[in-house]
Amino acid sequence: MYTKQPKKLLIINILDILRRYSDEDHRLSQKDIVDILRKEYDMTADRKAVRRNILGLIEFGYDIEYSESVRMVLDGKTGEPTENCIMTDFYLVRDFTDGELRLLIDSLLFSKHIPYSQCMELVSKLSGLSNRYFQNHIKHIRTMTDTAPQNKQLFYTIEVLDEAISGGSKVVFSYNSYGTDKKLHPRLTHDGKKREYVVNPYQIAAVNGRYYLICNHDKYDDVAHYRLDRITDIRMTDEPAKPVKKVRGLENGIDLPRHMAEHVYMFSGGSETVTFRLKKYIINDVIDWFGAEVSFFDETDDEVTAKVRVNVNAMRRWALQYALHARVLTPAALAQQVREDIRTAAKYYGE
Repeated sequence: MYTKQPKKLLIINILDILRRYSDEDHRLSQKDIVDILRKEYDMTADRKAVRRNILGLIEFGYDIEYSESVRMVLDGKTGEPTENCIMTDFYLVRDFTDGELRLLIDSLLFSKHIPYSQCMELVSKLSGLSNRYFQNHIKHIRTMTDTAPQNKQLFYTIEVLDEAISGGSKVVFSYNSYGTDKKLHPRLTHDGKKREYVVNPYQIAAVNGRYYLICNHDKYDDVAHYRLDRITDIRMTDEPAKPVKKVRGLENGIDLPRHMAEHVYMFSGGSETVTFRLKKYIINDVIDWFGAEVSFFDETDDEVTAKVRVNVNAMRRWALQYALHARVLTPAALAQQVREDIRTAAKYYGE
């Protein structure tokens, strides 16, 4: 029960009621609003006051739907029947549909980089954009609690990178790896000091449930990638970033879909045209990994050859992952690397 509130808060309380209780499937009459005001806000108001304040909200710009009907009532002075317009079935039209909010919430729950406590805090904020009926539907939704170490600086890293990319500035950060103690440890220089990475940041991309920074080091002319959940102690510098068009492979800017298709594991290094022979039952997987850029030819009942431009290091890992279902044909050097990798792996199992 709310404490008794002054009348000037009536319009705010009506808006709160519409947010909490209404949607297209749950519409409120003026009487419904009057009853909720009395029960939950300890505030009395007549229907005319409710109508007047709702019209004020509409005039202010709130998207409130309602229906109108005309009733014949007797005029209190003349006793003659007159037309009276009745407004009812009020509901607030929201910026997000319940389906859109559920999609956003699911994307948070499926993410691999957001700590559990922060994930559930964001879910709570998103659910607050809808009403009590939506919140009842999702109150039992949970994700797995933290089973791996988490970098609590992730959101701060994103904020700094957003500002640096927008302002065209370089950034400096530490890059970390996990130790057997399951804690992040910064990479070190040859003399044992913490290594600082100075990069030109261009784009943040989400790949396989992780955030990656697409960037460049001044002393190299190609693209580099760093996982944001491995970055700590980031800061922006006053030094302007190298123009993206001076980076090899990004002369025409970042074509993100193509870039992601070429860098399926976000490895650095160059890309080449690769052909590989595959079993047709993994075509779905191939398209999931490489997108529409892949082309197929020499099809038989069971197999087909694919061609795609892709990062060579990434393709080497992909070929090992799918070694039972696909084999690299060209370039010959990559095919030989994969053969050697498989022989090495076999030795680990005593073959």
